Amino acid sequence: MAVAVEEPKAVVLRNDDNVAVAARPIPRGFVLNLGGREIPVREPIALGHKVALADIAAGEPVRKYGQIIGFAAKAIPAGSHVHVHNLKADLFERDYAFASEHPEVPRADRPRTFRGYLRPDGRVGTRNYVAVISTVNCSASTSRYVADRFRDGAWRRDFPNVDGVFAITHKGGCGLPFEGPDHQILERVLAGFANHPNVAAYVIVGLGCEVSYAQHLVEAQHLVTLGGPRANGPAARPGHRPRVLNIQEEGGITGTVEAAVKAVYELLPEANSWTRSEQPAAKICLAMECGGSDGNSGVTANPALGVAADLIVAQGGAAFLGETTEIYGAEHLLTRRAVSREVGQKLVDRIKWWEWYTGIFGAQIDNNPSPGNKAGGLTTIYEKSLGALAKAGSSPLVDVIPYAARVETPGLVFMDTPGYDPPCTTGLVAGGANVLVFTTGRGSVLGLKPAPCIKVATNTPMYRRMVDDMDLDAGPILEGEPVESVGRRLFEMILEVASGQATKSERQGVGEEEFAPWTIGPTL
Repeated sequence: MAVAVEEPKAVVLRNDDNVAVAARPIPRGFVLNLGGREIPVREPIALGHKVALADIAAGEPVRKYGQIIGFAAKAIPAGSHVHVHNLKADLFERDYAFASEHPEVPRADRPRTFRGYLRPDGRVGTRNYVAVISTVNCSASTSRYVADRFRDGAWRRDFPNVDGVFAITHKGGCGLPFEGPDHQILERVLAGFANHPNVAAYVIVGLGCEVSYAQHLVEAQHLVTLGGPRANGPAARPGHRPRVLNIQEEGGITGTVEAAVKAVYELLPEANSWTRSEQPAAKICLAMECGGSDGNSGVTANPALGVAADLIVAQGGAAFLGETTEIYGAEHLLTRRAVSREVGQKLVDRIKWWEWYTGIFGAQIDNNPSPGNKAGGLTTIYEKSLGALAKAGSSPLVDVIPYAARVETPGLVFMDTPGYDPPCTTGLVAGGANVLVFTTGRGSVLGLKPAPCIKVATNTPMYRRMVDDMDLDAGPILEGEPVESVGRRLFEMILEVASGQATKSERQGVGEEEFAPWTIGPTL
């Protein structure tokens, strides 16, 4: 039986683009027919890579998405592969045109709901965890040992409404200036996880002599536990101060583990008393991230996520993204959509800070994409940023907030974070994201408890190769399925996951090793 061979194909994203993106591998000598133009391909073009649609002179802008992604380092004949060997990321001026576009807030066709855990502060959990929070690396192993005592799941028979007990561990907590920026960031992140709508109860485990000591965390962040819901209604009992255990005070690791395990068992009945109820989709707080990107990230998965984000905003929910270093060169597209000049200026101020911050270390903010990104077809930070920004959909930008700050405003929000996936997603989840969507072209396997992580593949070959890790295939967009269609399917999946459907990363138990608070200062 003959095997059907798919014909090579390329996608032109905007009418004024001078490159197309390979939707399938294109061999040398193949003649592309794009809008009536016949373009003989001069060399092999891999999936996600770019081919020149016309002759491009040295120094001339190269355009994709209708925007500048770089400049020709030398003359590029039509049909040539456009990549790192002939494209460079020279600096160029961007017109920020603050708050000039006035996009409309998307409107919902009908109200939607999901089944979640209504918390006392009005937020809604999509999961119901008990957390063991380590204040410092010195108590990380101890915290892990506590969580390990609950791995077998035997306790679930008595507490079926609890999704699990997990440890929040990290490499910091000491060797940093007391109450300095890194101390403040770490405590804000830990408090964001402790007070997360997906966390029903928690214990805090410290060493006892660290800079980020437990009692300071509790007092500075005003930490209290949720309390349980009343039997006669959804309101909760008033919270109380969390249980704090310090290794030095408990007599060492063994004593601390036993005391913490006992404390968790005492919390389980309270955590189990929370039950799911029907909640409006306005209670979705959606975090958006892309990692392991390729040349099709901005063509398929990210625009589809942008559609889903608009649908969340239309319901009255919040959708937010970060990665300040990976919107560099595309930030002007957000400033134009800002609801005010002040909001747009906050984003530009963060860009300027990053230029200063990277400069003091002798680095450059445009020292990107990664080798894996380049292998997938991305060439410059501008191209990567434009593709990443497709996640933002078309909604107005309502706010720009610091790293790990709680998202308080419905609509599209930007959080200042690094581009590196673990610290970025850690900040987003600390901000209160109850669902995380992660798009990937090369195949990232990230998860981050307590938020469920939906992974969206940009292309079908990778989806099939990593089907045990990918939740949704956006590759059919390359074959003609509308972006809107895939985006709506993703929106429906978000509601299903928010209601309790397990993601691939959850089924594999992924999500505890990726906790990585951002550090910006010296280690002392």
